[in-house]
Order: sequence, then structure tokens, then C-alpha cells
Amino acid sequence: MKILLIVLAVVVIAAYWLATIYNRFVALRERCNNAFAQIEVQLKRRYDLIPNLVEAAKGYMAHERETLESVINARNQAASAAGLAAANPGDAAAIGALSGAESALTSSLGRLFALAEAYPDLKANTNMLALQEELTSTENKVSFSRQAFNDAVMAYNTYRASFPPVLLAKTFNFKRATQLEFADREIIQAAPQVKF
Repeated sequence: MKILLIVLAVVVIAAYWLATIYNRFVALRERCNNAFAQIEVQLKRRYDLIPNLVEAAKGYMAHERETLESVINARNQAASAAGLAAANPGDAAAIGALSGAESALTSSLGRLFALAEAYPDLKANTNMLALQEELTSTENKVSFSRQAFNDAVMAYNTYRASFPPVLLAKTFNFKRATQLEFADREIIQAAPQVKF
């Protein structure tokens, strides 16, 4: 009888230990998902601002149609990549595609802003100035949200790689999460320098 109670106690302790590890994995994964949802909110805001920005510039930059279309196409690709990444923030391929699409969008916006410098009336346009300020604010919010996501991913990956959770990660199918990094850091670092 004592042996049965000891075995039962060991089984209960082991089950509790497994449940604790599993619940910690779930909590950390959900923290990553929530952090990505915050990025998604800011990216959606950014994507909504871009058509307004292009529309404001259209009247002044009619012969720069290729640049304007490039910005819209890059915006659409980034929005699509963000949707795929939002469906599974832990998917390395989806996060990589989002990083690439965001870099392309930032590059297109950089070209638009560089061309806008040649149009004094556009630089003085109040709508354009307001959109520029809104976009700069949104870029900062995206940056903060991305940092929070990367911090959550780091906490998840650290727990996943620590002992004893590392022994159970594969069993419970908790895969390594990928941080959201931008492929072309020079473009990203130069992008917020928007001046009209």
C-alpha cells in the first residue's frame, strides 16, 4: 500500500510538473501572439496612411506615376505579408516575408519622399505635412511594437531552450519563434528621415 501511495505521489508530482511547463509554454506563446497583434495594429495604420499620402502627392507629381504606383504596390505586398504573419506569428517564413516586404515598402516611401523634395508646393501642402507627421508617429509605434514582440520571442525562445523545458518542447510541438528583423537596416534607419 505504501509503495502504491509513493508511486501515485510521484505520478501526481510529475503530472503537475509537466502541466506547469506546458502552461508556461502556452503563456509565452500567447504573449508573442499578443505582441505581434500590436505590430499588426500599427502596420495597418501605416498601410491606411500610405494611399492618402500618395493621393496628396498625385496632384503635384503627376509625371512621377511609376514611383507612386511602386509605393502602392509595395504597400499591398506588405499588407498581404502582414496578414500571413498575423495568422501564425511563430512561422519563420511568414516573419521573413513580412520583413522583406516592409523593407521594400520603406525603400519605396524613401524614393517618394526624395522626389517630393523637388516640389516646393508639395512640401508646403498642409495635408502632406499632416500625413508626414502621422506616418512618422506610426513608424515610431511600429518600432516600439516590434521591440516588444522581439522581447516576447526572446523570452519564449529562452524558456524553450532551458532545462527541463527543452526536453518537452518537441513533444508538445513548441517550435522556435523568429524575431521580426528588417532585411535592409540601412533603408530602415534612413526611412524615418522624412522631410517636406
